[in-house]
Amino acid sequence: MDSLDPAETPPPHAVCVPFPAQGHINPMLKLAKLLNYKGFHITFVNTEYNHNRLLKSSGSDPLNGTPTFRFETIPDGLPPSDANATQDIPSLCDSTKKTCLAPFRQLLSKLNNTSFSKVPPVTCIVSDGGMSFTLKAAQELNIPNALLWPTGACGFMAFVHYRSLIEKGLVPLRDPSDLTNGYLNTVIDWIPGMEGIKLKDLPTFIRTTDPDDIMLNFILGEVKNAHNASALILIPSMI
Repeated sequence: MDSLDPAETPPPHAVCVPFPAQGHINPMLKLAKLLNYKGFHITFVNTEYNHNRLLKSSGSDPLNGTPTFRFETIPDGLPPSDANATQDIPSLCDSTKKTCLAPFRQLLSKLNNTSFSKVPPVTCIVSDGGMSFTLKAAQELNIPNALLWPTGACGFMAFVHYRSLIEKGLVPLRDPSDLTNGYLNTVIDWIPGMEGIKLKDLPTFIRTTDPDDIMLNFILGEVKNAHNASALILIPSMI
């Protein structure tokens, strides 16, 4: 899209923000391609770390995008690390939550600056459920923000009930021995649509003895923020 004719109605512009891990980037990329096929202009936002990994593996041509599908980056707030190694996920969760909002705001401002940008104004944000800091930026711009949870419906329902597990005293675990002494076979019969499952069937972030565990509290916070989203998108993670 080299220029926008003021007389024409610009296409909708979705800014897609995956959580910076491969199992989250791939589903978001497929969703972004579907939206692009339906007529959306897409800005796909990777972290600088993942953008550099893609450059190293695929070269610059795929990341140059097309006139209606472009790539941008924001920092993840972590110090430089080995580009061939997966980043520490708890550190990544903590850092993105604390540091990514400001550079994301700056990116949106750049995209909406008609003096420099040749893309249509941003009309919506589609972000990963683990990147809910985007909700603040969407609220400031008065645009919708849908959250994509690539865990699927069952995984999301389990996350929703993490708080209940804590209130019922089932989580955190009392002792590391609970991992092997049969405690994880405790039946959970009060999650709608998931009757009869056991603690061991739930996403493994509950397998901690630390009430201040980064991942457990990260999930609790992101699920709470999900109530402020314009919509939730649930798809299987294997796509």
